[in-house]
Amino acid sequence: MKTNKQQTGLNSGNFRAIKRRNFLGVITLLTAAVFLTPASAQQPSPAKATSPKVWFVTGSNRGIGLGIARAALQAGDRVVATARRPEQVRAALPGYGDNLLVVALDITRGDQIEAAVKAAKEKFGRIDVLVNNAGYGQLGWFENNSEEQIRKQFDTNLFGTMNVARAVLPLMRQQRSGHVITISSIAGLTVTAGSSIYGSTKFALEGWMEGLAEEIKPLKIFSTLVEPGYFRTDFLDPTSVSWGALNIDDYAVESKKGREGAEKVNHKQIGDPARLGLAVVKIAAMKTPLLRFAAGSDAYDVMIKKARELHDNAEQFRELSGSTNGTWPDAK
Repeated sequence: MKTNKQQTGLNSGNFRAIKRRNFLGVITLLTAAVFLTPASAQQPSPAKATSPKVWFVTGSNRGIGLGIARAALQAGDRVVATARRPEQVRAALPGYGDNLLVVALDITRGDQIEAAVKAAKEKFGRIDVLVNNAGYGQLGWFENNSEEQIRKQFDTNLFGTMNVARAVLPLMRQQRSGHVITISSIAGLTVTAGSSIYGSTKFALEGWMEGLAEEIKPLKIFSTLVEPGYFRTDFLDPTSVSWGALNIDDYAVESKKGREGAEKVNHKQIGDPARLGLAVVKIAAMKTPLLRFAAGSDAYDVMIKKARELHDNAEQFRELSGSTNGTWPDAK
């Protein structure tokens, strides 16, 4: 998921009935962190910040990244909009004058990351919100993906994202304020056939951000994972998505079905990148931002289904889990 790339995963089907009373408390705690935007809701207005924030958005030339950059600018904030093709950003975001700084950035290039952050500091003096959005989807069955394709996926989606944060966090630490927002995916919650490589990078982002949140919270820097469902972007376009380069007969039939299914839903997704941009601006304005945001009703369904599956699995094998406890004299 990233600039133009977002998420893979399937909408959840019918849920198994939950019979244990204490499950309600688990779901209540989880859903408290989820915001929904019903299709029937009126178009929300951009959140107005009490003072202009400075945003640093990667992959802002199209899709979700562009939606977030535009929403921040419409809210009166200042935006450092980065992309591998900066000319596309300028064409998409005209008329914002000194509130917009467009910078070329390939997040797999350390020199470009350093230069982009330096330009942001020189222009605006600070960075209040970092949006890690740039990336893409490497799809197809695991064995259909070459080692080179897998390494490239991790170099971009995971290590590139980490390196951008590594460059921005010193400035936020100095400020003793900031907000790191990373665009994950429903594929960071559950992975289906054909998205094992892409999903593994999103799972890695989820783990990294959970730990990072605890490390930077004492420095008054917040963290949020945005987990989009299906959004109407060019994520599944030939110019964006990458498919496994290796052909294996044993997977041929199912992998073909998977690819054809992706092509059928392309540009028919329920999610609106512009509305997600407005939601992210609202999250950045919160006094205490949430750690996770399920973006879209389909993402909500996936999160709830995952929580139920984890609960059911834990309860089913609770006795076996406890059987591994040692009978040590010092055990409590």
